[in-house]
Amino acid sequence: MTDPRDDLLKLDNQLCFALVTAARNVVSIYRPILEPLGLTHPQYLVMLALWEDSPRSLRDLADALSLEPATASPLVKRLEQHGLVRRERRQGDERRLDITLTDAGRELRERALDVPSQVMAATGTAPEQIAALRDALAPFSRWSG
Repeated sequence: MTDPRDDLLKLDNQLCFALVTAARNVVSIYRPILEPLGLTHPQYLVMLALWEDSPRSLRDLADALSLEPATASPLVKRLEQHGLVRRERRQGDERRLDITLTDAGRELRERALDVPSQVMAATGTAPEQIAALRDALAPFSRWSG
């Protein structure tokens, strides 16, 4: 006789497996859409945060992306190499690094406006379905364990 709790340990019944698999698959959908913009998915997330609010301190940017500043910093450096952002020490507080969009970074926003609709088309998912899924995942995004 099998223990009814055995189902609890099946791979397909694991929330973590469903989330990590879905995340990997969603990022793979973004890859060819972002390629013409010259962005990787993590760089796209940085640009989204900066299009919402720029300049931002590195700490604020990292917090917005749920990253450590040490993880966000190389992303910002690569975007700076591409001419999309500028890193500047804050006047009066040399410890603070502000990230500012360049003209090219602001112009890229116009080209990126089609990204969400391309993702919806690639997934065959309606905006309402994506919003419902995003909202259902929100508690996991804020959960600190």
